[in-house]
Amino acid sequence: MIELSIFNILDLLGTIAFAISGALSAMNRRLDLFGIFIIAFVTAIGGGTLRDVLIGSTPVNWMENIIYIYLIGTVTIFSIVFRNKLNYLKKSLFLFDTIGLGVFTITGVEMGVKNDLDPIISIALGAMTGTFGGVIRDILCNEIPVIFRKEIYATACIIGALAFVILDSFEVSTDITYIATSLTVIVIRLLVVKYHISLPSFYPSPRS
Repeated sequence: MIELSIFNILDLLGTIAFAISGALSAMNRRLDLFGIFIIAFVTAIGGGTLRDVLIGSTPVNWMENIIYIYLIGTVTIFSIVFRNKLNYLKKSLFLFDTIGLGVFTITGVEMGVKNDLDPIISIALGAMTGTFGGVIRDILCNEIPVIFRKEIYATACIIGALAFVILDSFEVSTDITYIATSLTVIVIRLLVVKYHISLPSFYPSPRS
């Protein structure tokens, strides 16, 4: 059983959000049932697996806690059954991806802080945890990962992770830190998409 600490609740929430994101993406690509489950699964556990491997925490979390397998399977079935309802909600894929991004970023940086890693490494670990599941999802769905486009994606993770490190250094309440920094990533991501804010991109000049 998983102890229901705020950290584990956030980890489960991120798993649910990314599983829905992966399932929706797979259905949009018209994959079969097996394909939908695989995309949902790797999207949900990709970032956490990378996090655990990098800090040497093995077996990784989902291997030790079978509840993650049942949770992802249940969420995948839910997404399939209610796919019309979810697709009716415009931007639903974006919304669930954003929630997963914010939550997993914080669980990643928290693990770095707990393991006494340098703040810069902890921030990088948070960004990788937040983005890696989405990268795998996009690659398997034959899309250019969002992190490699000009949209502000990883940058939102870095800002949220930096806020976490700063609040933690001032010994702010753990629960407040988790919630505030997760929301920071989510709000930044929502705002940059709403107002079309993006990083500059560089293209080669057209030949005459």
